[in-house]
Amino acid sequence: MKIKKAIASVLGIGYVGKGGGTLAALFYCIVWLLLPAAYTDSVWQIVVTFFITAIGIVCANAVDAVWGKDSSKVVIDEVAGMAIALLFVPQKLVYVLIALVLFRFFDILKPLGIRSLEKWSKGWGVMADDVLAGVYALLLIQLFFLCQRYL
Repeated sequence: MKIKKAIASVLGIGYVGKGGGTLAALFYCIVWLLLPAAYTDSVWQIVVTFFITAIGIVCANAVDAVWGKDSSKVVIDEVAGMAIALLFVPQKLVYVLIALVLFRFFDILKPLGIRSLEKWSKGWGVMADDVLAGVYALLLIQLFFLCQRYL
């Protein structure tokens, strides 16, 4: 259970309380920026994102009984959402910051059906809303790149 708590809280970031989700997303951004470009520009990024999401579901399920439903200590969902938001994004600070702001916007305000996903049971509900927030952020940033290319 200790390993699942460590993963769910992203090595303890979730224990900071308020702002833990933003810190976890920021942590992932920093790690992502420090990775060699080959890992952020390839199929590896998709594999890592899928793995983070899958392990997040397992760990969020496990800690649900101990920490309660959708505990603020669980921040692996923010990491998964941020990983999705960064898919296919150039490895430049400005783009990472745009992805972070977009992801946190969708994650905090929960528009466009995001809030309804929180009703799913245990780890699925914890992860699904952040996954969708990440998808929305990804779509907007990719639309930005598309407009930049053709306008």
